[in-house]
Amino acid sequence: MAKYFDVHPQTPQPRTISTVADSLRSGALIAYPTDSCFALGCRMGNHDGLERIRSIRRLDDRHHFTLMCENFAQLGQFVHIDNNVFRAIKAATPGSYTFILPATKEVPRRLMHPKKKTVGVRIPDHTVTKALLAELGEPLVSSTLLLPGEDEPMTQGWEIKERLDHVLDAVVDSGDCGTEPTTVVDFSSGRADIIRHGAGNPTRFE
Repeated sequence: MAKYFDVHPQTPQPRTISTVADSLRSGALIAYPTDSCFALGCRMGNHDGLERIRSIRRLDDRHHFTLMCENFAQLGQFVHIDNNVFRAIKAATPGSYTFILPATKEVPRRLMHPKKKTVGVRIPDHTVTKALLAELGEPLVSSTLLLPGEDEPMTQGWEIKERLDHVLDAVVDSGDCGTEPTTVVDFSSGRADIIRHGAGNPTRFE
């Protein structure tokens, strides 16, 4: 049964954020809000959590997982990024963008695209997410909470709790956070290739 955490959207309760971070360190899989929509998240080393995300969303091994990072210093540990790409991404973050980049050796192989050796990264602009990442001190492996056969991600924390109670360990709810996933930009070739139009304005990369 998933624990339910009601978190203030502007001033997240430190004790609650700390409790959620501790549960993640203990192997929890959570649903949590971002600046685009709800996501599923677990620690990088949580193999069981990763497989549960794959199962919930019915993902194959070509799916790009996203490392939700607190800041650029953290992001830079997990992807290779040249100066031109750095400037382009820096200008667009924090925000509703996911960037596909070559992964460093710090990224577990099971998180990478099997052939391209790339991974998704992003720096969110959401108060609760930022508080959780700061408390955790490491990225969250994340995937949009979009269930198989559905056109839009789930938007209500209580509904997520109700429908996924048996497969999640916790639901973090801070109110409605939208239904549009991030704009995804593939920089693995050194040039911007928009592979999904979403919540982030894509024109800066066109």
